[in-house]
Amino acid sequence: MKIGVDIRVLMDKQYSGVAEYSSVLLRTMLRLDPDNAYRLFYNSFHDVSTRIGEFNHPHLSIKRSHYPNRLFNYFLQKGLSWPKLDRLIGGADVFWSPHINFSRFSKDVKHVLTVHDISFLHYPEFFNFRKNFWHRSLALKKLVDGCTSIVAVSENTRQDIIELLRVPEEKVHTIYSGLNSSVPMPGPEEEKIFFRRHDLKKRFILYLGTIEPRKNIAGLIHAYNRLRDDNVTLVDLQLVLAGANGWRNRNIYQAWENSPYRRDIKFLGYVSAREKELLYSRAEVFIYPSYYEGFGLPPLEAMARNLPVITSNISSLPEVVGSAALTVNPHDINEIAKSLELVVLNPELKAHLIKAGREQISHFSWEKTAKQYLELFKSL
Repeated sequence: MKIGVDIRVLMDKQYSGVAEYSSVLLRTMLRLDPDNAYRLFYNSFHDVSTRIGEFNHPHLSIKRSHYPNRLFNYFLQKGLSWPKLDRLIGGADVFWSPHINFSRFSKDVKHVLTVHDISFLHYPEFFNFRKNFWHRSLALKKLVDGCTSIVAVSENTRQDIIELLRVPEEKVHTIYSGLNSSVPMPGPEEEKIFFRRHDLKKRFILYLGTIEPRKNIAGLIHAYNRLRDDNVTLVDLQLVLAGANGWRNRNIYQAWENSPYRRDIKFLGYVSAREKELLYSRAEVFIYPSYYEGFGLPPLEAMARNLPVITSNISSLPEVVGSAALTVNPHDINEIAKSLELVVLNPELKAHLIKAGREQISHFSWEKTAKQYLELFKSL
């Protein structure tokens, strides 16, 4: 079987979310499946091969087209429906797109599309004009109608696809994400330099993710203010917000500027995999009060690092964390603050959540995810 894969998402400078998912899953597939042929495709006017990295497989080829991305996406793919991606790579029986993008295929190829979330349909106000324009230009309804099969990363996302895009149930398959393994812990000197550079204390609440309105970071800052107002003994407890800047985050930074505890609220920007391990190793609690997630990998990563987790009680998050986390209404600032207080001041609850988290993560692995994808490809 010849399997085509769209790896354009791997051209990102900084991997997070979908790029991490696609990279780890593809490499796991290649490791588990030495027999099928894999033909990878990406388009870039500039050389971005160092971002994509190397792939090891006995039957693998990589095809790059050299068009400027806007020309390729909006004029060639959307306007002319040319070139067909499967033909660019020399033909494919199955073509997998790990993310929605401008894509055109021959009629006889089986196209499998992974949809991570459709938050832009639920909350267009959370995205800037450029993002909303891109989402509208994709013509998602036409894209999903043209697919052979769709993979949803959670049952919540599957139901969204069926209901909002009116896709037949039998066409949409739920395949859960895997869980990223930890990287080697940096040494004591690197740890000391990192924490000194960011002026981090011994105790802090940790959020990891993009700095954007959908993640409810402004609400988290207000909840942290309330926590500190109500507990004068927590003067040494910081709030650490780690992640790259997204869009429409002016209100987030205004909430920070207006906080009486702004000196104890730290925006770290994008952090590397090694730096993430440092933060996980020292955090008091991990919190992820997002308004909407297609899957929500960070809470599981935190559980795997023996952290108690607080997250939202809506979208896919309860499905992913089960009973191993405290779940809260993300619209209720007081509830978020009280949950933080419960975990920080209650060692028994903290220990219970850590134990439950270790049990919950056993349900997720990249090997399991890759095998389910390969079974789907074979069935087509």
